[in-house]
Amino acid sequence: MRIAHIVNPFAAAEASDLAIAQPITFTTMKNAASFGKHEAEVSLWSAQFSEDLPMVPEGFSPTPDLERSILDVRTFHIPRKLPLIKDILDRLYHHSDARCLVYTNVDIALQPYFYGLVARFFQQGYDAFVINRRTIPGTFKTVAEIPLMLAEVGERHPGWDCFAFERSLYPEFKLGAACIGSGWIGRVMITNMACLAKNFNVFADLHLTFHIGNEKVWRSGAFDDYTEHNKNECCKILLAFEKKYGPFDRKQLPGRFLNQLETTATGTRK
Repeated sequence: MRIAHIVNPFAAAEASDLAIAQPITFTTMKNAASFGKHEAEVSLWSAQFSEDLPMVPEGFSPTPDLERSILDVRTFHIPRKLPLIKDILDRLYHHSDARCLVYTNVDIALQPYFYGLVARFFQQGYDAFVINRRTIPGTFKTVAEIPLMLAEVGERHPGWDCFAFERSLYPEFKLGAACIGSGWIGRVMITNMACLAKNFNVFADLHLTFHIGNEKVWRSGAFDDYTEHNKNECCKILLAFEKKYGPFDRKQLPGRFLNQLETTATGTRK
């Protein structure tokens, strides 16, 4: 099984949680690729802006620098140079030839057996799936503490931040101008995977990935216009798929997302 995994490294502020998380993420990815080499041939990739190229760690193959951000799409109250998910995944698709494509947020660390399990899920017939993370205490700060982090059971987290899908599905993805680093991006990914896959699943309670602490900077009211943008993009994508495949079951993914949007718009639950 050949697996290609991409992340978006960037020069985070020195005091930020991401400045702590990124080196840990990169190290656990390289460790997992080595640990799982007998079950999967793993290639690690990055999609980055030119100014962030020095952040790409050894062992990762940088794709061509990103040429646009969400700021090229529209104006926001507080400018944040966030990549479009389409630009990241396009680079993964065009520069790798792996059967399995993986995208994770740059603050999602891996257990050593991550890639071996991803390979097995594909062998079991899944062609797209999400792996929900575990949240471990925010007291961990350094790469040297990774063995202790791996031993933490952590707490179940409902968010979506790790996505694996069959390469052949990607040409049919509809990603619009949704950006990473804001709300609703997980719903955009799940909408595509659930609509296009023959056998889709959300693994909600596995001990495969983890996140240090549970900060939710993107939920700050100061960034609501980014969330609203992604919500609107997701709505357009949902409606496009519904037009193509017929009405969604509002109790199942991805129809539940439309139900959320309709509830918000009408003030009543359907």
